[in-house]
Amino acid sequence: MSNHHKINYIEIPVKDVSATKEFFGQVFDWQFTDYGPDYAAITGAGIDGGFFCAQQTVSTANGSVLVVIYSDDLVATQKRIERHSGKLVQPIFTFPGGRRFHFSDPNGNEYAVWSDK
Repeated sequence: MSNHHKINYIEIPVKDVSATKEFFGQVFDWQFTDYGPDYAAITGAGIDGGFFCAQQTVSTANGSVLVVIYSDDLVATQKRIERHSGKLVQPIFTFPGGRRFHFSDPNGNEYAVWSDK
């Protein structure tokens, strides 16, 4: 399959790269490659990407893109997020095709987690 015109990398602004790596590493088992103190590439997340240092945050209320992560167990993932300083933005709800919830990371960026189970 050709990669021509396919999304292949996502960059997300974060206020604290180190804290962000710790959060996503602990909650989702993602790995990182540092490129200086203000940038970390993400691996093991299903799509490659990176976190870059910025003061802006992303949220659906601001009209930003929503990064959606898959989980085999929504409740367990939600508990893990909250245990590692993530905040619930929207509780679990159903939608055509499954269920999901929204959370913010320690930077205040909004993400969603969904499951078809």
